[in-house]
Amino acid sequence: MSVLRNVVRRVGHRRWFGATARLLVPADRMVGRLTRGRVVALGLLPSLVITTTGRRSGKPRSNPLLYVPDGDAYVVIGSNWGQTHHPGWAMNLLADPAAEVDVKGRRVAVRAERASGAERDRLWQLLVTAWPAYHTYVQRAGGREIHIFRLAPTGRGAPEAPPSAG
Repeated sequence: MSVLRNVVRRVGHRRWFGATARLLVPADRMVGRLTRGRVVALGLLPSLVITTTGRRSGKPRSNPLLYVPDGDAYVVIGSNWGQTHHPGWAMNLLADPAAEVDVKGRRVAVRAERASGAERDRLWQLLVTAWPAYHTYVQRAGGREIHIFRLAPTGRGAPEAPPSAG
């Protein structure tokens, strides 16, 4: 599996990869829904399914996303494969930061915090380590600042805190 993961990471920079991957998102979304988030992105990359509230419809909207862990939180990026517009899920989080994620079959309520400044720079480094193609996506995005979100657990379904030493 690691060989395939390395190949995917290498070709992730190619324009055809982003176009092809966008076509596969509906299938990935269905698999994620059926497996309750246990299988997304073919299991090649750390992935979750985020459910936001549609900013216009008010309906739940689910999308599979690559993530990187940051403590007990999940870091996601609105790269939209380098397109010049923001993905709908990112706009939904800006309108209502409350969301849910399914990670490895566990549902967790989260609150999105849009990263900026030094925090954004720190999280960017985590993201490009996991998916180097984000560098290419920034170049293709036509000058749009790509949103980075830290999804912090709000309690329900959150990982348990370690016992205090005191």
